[in-house]
Amino acid sequence: MKMQWSLILGLLFALLTAVFAVINVDPVSVNLLFSTVSMPLILLIIGCTLLGGIIVGSYGIYRQYRLQREVKALSAKLAQYQELYGDLNTTNLTGESSVAQESATQKDYESNTDDLSAPSDELGKDKL
Repeated sequence: MKMQWSLILGLLFALLTAVFAVINVDPVSVNLLFSTVSMPLILLIIGCTLLGGIIVGSYGIYRQYRLQREVKALSAKLAQYQELYGDLNTTNLTGESSVAQESATQKDYESNTDDLSAPSDELGKDKL
């Protein structure tokens, strides 16, 4: 949806620029620091608009390229970490994370080892 609005606003801006340029057809002199050129204002307006569009478009393409490179590098780093450490934040079917599941498993283990210590004491008493 955002892309459609951008296209509509871009076309509206192009239409307004074209109307503004057609209204201003008088010749003007432009000082280029080293010489002075006389040209119709319509060409100057359209030329500046195109130059601005090229500059903004080039910056957008550069930014997109840089972000894609960053995403690719971060994806490679993530894959490397997942390979080394495994996937620590996976969820099981009940919705618990694996870290919470491991802590629950640890508590079960500790409670079971406490239960195992009691029978060994009884066995020791039987031998006496």
